[in-house]
Amino acid sequence: MKKTIQFMIVGMHCASCSVRNERALVRLPGVIEAAVNFGTHTATVTFDTSATDETALYDAVIGTGYKVMASGHKDEQGAEERKVVATAKLRMQLAIIFSAPTIITSLLNFTLPGVSLHISSVHWMQMILTGIVVFVLGWSFHVGMASQLRIGAANMDTLVSIGTASTFFYSFWSALSGYGHVYFVTATMVAMLILIGQYFEEKSRGSASDAIRKLMELGAKDARLFLFDGSDREVPIDAVKIGDMLLVKPGEKIPLDGVVLQGDSSVDESMLTGESLPVGKHPADDVFGSTMNQNGMLIVEVKKLAGDTALAQIVRMVAEAQGKKTPIQKLVDRVSSVFVPVVLMIAALTAIAWYASTGDVSSALIPAVAVLVIACPCALGLATPTAIMVGTGTGAQHGIIIKNGQALEKAHAVDTIVFDKTGTLTEGRPTVTDVVALAAMPADEALRIAASLETYSEHPLARAIVAEAKKRNLALARTYEFTVLPGKGIEGVIEGHKVRIGSGKIADGGEALSAEGLFLLSKLEEQGKTAVRIFIDDVPSGLVAIADIAKTDARRAVEDLRADGIEVFMLTGDNRGTAMAIALLLGIPPNHVIPEVLPQQKSVEIKRLQEEGRIVGFVGDGINDAPALVQADLGVAVGTGTDIAIEAGSIVLVKGNPSKVVDALRLSRQTFSVIQQNLFWAFFYNIMAVPVAALGFLTPMIASAAMAFSSVSVVANSLRIRNMRFKTLVENAQAKPKK
Repeated sequence: MKKTIQFMIVGMHCASCSVRNERALVRLPGVIEAAVNFGTHTATVTFDTSATDETALYDAVIGTGYKVMASGHKDEQGAEERKVVATAKLRMQLAIIFSAPTIITSLLNFTLPGVSLHISSVHWMQMILTGIVVFVLGWSFHVGMASQLRIGAANMDTLVSIGTASTFFYSFWSALSGYGHVYFVTATMVAMLILIGQYFEEKSRGSASDAIRKLMELGAKDARLFLFDGSDREVPIDAVKIGDMLLVKPGEKIPLDGVVLQGDSSVDESMLTGESLPVGKHPADDVFGSTMNQNGMLIVEVKKLAGDTALAQIVRMVAEAQGKKTPIQKLVDRVSSVFVPVVLMIAALTAIAWYASTGDVSSALIPAVAVLVIACPCALGLATPTAIMVGTGTGAQHGIIIKNGQALEKAHAVDTIVFDKTGTLTEGRPTVTDVVALAAMPADEALRIAASLETYSEHPLARAIVAEAKKRNLALARTYEFTVLPGKGIEGVIEGHKVRIGSGKIADGGEALSAEGLFLLSKLEEQGKTAVRIFIDDVPSGLVAIADIAKTDARRAVEDLRADGIEVFMLTGDNRGTAMAIALLLGIPPNHVIPEVLPQQKSVEIKRLQEEGRIVGFVGDGINDAPALVQADLGVAVGTGTDIAIEAGSIVLVKGNPSKVVDALRLSRQTFSVIQQNLFWAFFYNIMAVPVAALGFLTPMIASAAMAFSSVSVVANSLRIRNMRFKTLVENAQAKPKK
């Protein structure tokens, strides 16, 4: 029988760790498929239970030097994740503390009195502190290198280990012999920067489980069971069966997916759909678990249990998308897998050749050390983390939170951006856009009367009308005999006049809009707006148009993305008319609009675009956006949205401005370009100088100087990212009046 399990692997610290564990699992007889996700530290294995079992899977991972935490131990997994983050933070803090004296004394050329064993006091201090940083705090580098050697490979750990260790031991030999310079500062700075990067990577890695946990917490815990005698009884959600009837009062969550048997109400489905306007619910309408009932009593027949609701499906999609393996092999790892063994071979051949020709160990050692030092991959070790640190730090200063370096690598290749409409391109709340007077009264008077009546309603559209009246400083009147007309609207008496406000069904007395009124109504609806009718003493007196308006910089953001060669799509749960109206306003082509998309379908639409060969970035803010955010090649979450969307995204826009998407992509492209430049210059020194060193024309001192200069050039080049001109910053500066 085929079975799929998922378990946590403890101790992975680089992408090659996941590859090694995958190989160990796939080699087992009976394993059909194995995927180890370094981002979530989990392994998902499908196997034949007649050929192997879970214990054998765990033993295979343990045999490669890692620990296993079986599924079902969520609390222990959470504790282990927190422990890993805490350990990484402590190592980072200690690395900064122990590196500081070496960096300061080296940069300022400090000296201390005293010499012991031919080594000056300041060099003893630097050597001891650097040894702690490189070999104690950076022990994982050397363990990782050893693990790679066992399988005949090389990776970033190999580079860092060789770079820091060779620099340290060469500096120790130089200090002891008095020959040449010491470069303890180079070794300690590389190790410190790598440890800082590891801490931020570990910290961001917990977002996967957090997103799923927060989704689970949204579900209702109890339900109000409606009994045949008309009474109700509160029961745990697990005790509810399909076909049971539930009573849902105003202000309560709808516990499970079902269909309305009795009652009329408005339901806030924004947590599920992301759409700001509430949805009217009447008998025979579907309702969804965890959405909020607003202003009417509902009796709902249960159609799906807790594990099958729309919310539960979203939870599963998030988990599946996060579990999918999307391996991005680091450029440095690919190159170093060949470069490091070649350098080691050249160094060994250099030593052998010189010893064979001179017969002197010292004469053989010096050029071999020069080869190792000039080829020492310190600059390679700095190339990626320094650029990422500067890029992410610069982004944070401008409201762009890049949660991991991998997001920068993904973002630079994005050629398609898909925006969720509500709360991303639009404000995400209903706003009055037009007030049209149909009778012989000013528009403000029609709005004043409408707002006076709507003051007594809790409907979001009512709040929008009242807010607009207050914005215009209109004096509201007192309402008498306020009545709710289920499914139609509201009515009351204001200043001696009967006032009714609502949808098209409000005109049940036979009143009709004039030809002019119908024309104005159709124009408003063509623009995707909701038109509320106002009747005073049964006479059509006005229309109030309400819509979720576009953000001020949305059109400019779309134009800039298209100017950068990026295609822009809009995805929404709204009907086609509303979606097309917003798209026309923002300059999005009609064939790039994807309307009427259910929550479960958003990630499917993203996948469809990916299957067309596109590199897709998705921008969203709602809970329903979480699966699409993790399915996309790059998930961009709007910080003004839900916590779950923020957890699921790789990049978070703190203020939610669409123009920040433009900034984020441009920042990522510049950062990735700097990484490539860093790698080129790092290799330039090595490739040019290794043959010269092997022939004996470079002393270790000159090789060390070249190596140090290579590292300095990499850092200096990375700092150029800070000079990037951010679009939103430039626009704000241009908007300021000149003094």
